[in-house]
Amino acid sequence: MSGLICLTTESIWFDKNRYDEAEKRFYEGVNGPATQQQQAKGRQQKRRHRNSSSHAGDQELVSRMKSLELENQTLHKVVVEMRAALQKLESRVAVLEKSPAPAAIPAAKAAPVKQEKVENGDDDDDIDLFGSDEEDEEAERIKQERLEAYAAKKAKKPALIAKSSILLDVKPWDDETDMAKLEECVRSVQMDGLLWGASKLVPVGYGIKKLQISCVVEDDKVGTDILEEEITKFEDYVQSVDVAAFNKI
Repeated sequence: MSGLICLTTESIWFDKNRYDEAEKRFYEGVNGPATQQQQAKGRQQKRRHRNSSSHAGDQELVSRMKSLELENQTLHKVVVEMRAALQKLESRVAVLEKSPAPAAIPAAKAAPVKQEKVENGDDDDDIDLFGSDEEDEEAERIKQERLEAYAAKKAKKPALIAKSSILLDVKPWDDETDMAKLEECVRSVQMDGLLWGASKLVPVGYGIKKLQISCVVEDDKVGTDILEEEITKFEDYVQSVDVAAFNKI
């Protein structure tokens, strides 16, 4: 009895296993049905997804088969048309091979010869079959007169003389050179086909000026080499002669 009394005074839970089992069943009853519903919904969604994907795959396959059938029909039509065209071509070639080759067409037909009917009688003497010598002589005379008139007209026309305009730069030795005397020496050069023009003094540097003078020459009579040679003969005044400009007139 003393032992039982001691046990009653102790705080010991002898029925814990039963309470644990009851708690487990309680939570399974609370959470179990909800979890089962979620699993059922997931399975249904998976089935729907598989059904929809299989349905889409079937539709794609059907559309591809239809397109292939259309392409096959189109190709069949093309083949039929090509066969018909080939048969026509073969028939035309066979006809051409059987038919004889046509004769060559002449490149140019000969001009028909106009024949004049000659009546018997006095008209035979009036027809000149070979032309008249008098007509040939008249044509030759007219031709010769025209040639002579053209030659006379050409002889009266004055011949064109080729001329050129030249601009010369005449340089002195230094700034002490008498430029007036230098220009006088240059203009003293005279020859057939040479005509002197305007002139001016152009500063060069360090107080030195050069003479720039223009002239007109006939190309057949006067050249730049002759002018330079004649002007440089005045060695006391002229250092050098350069052609600044040369233009045909």
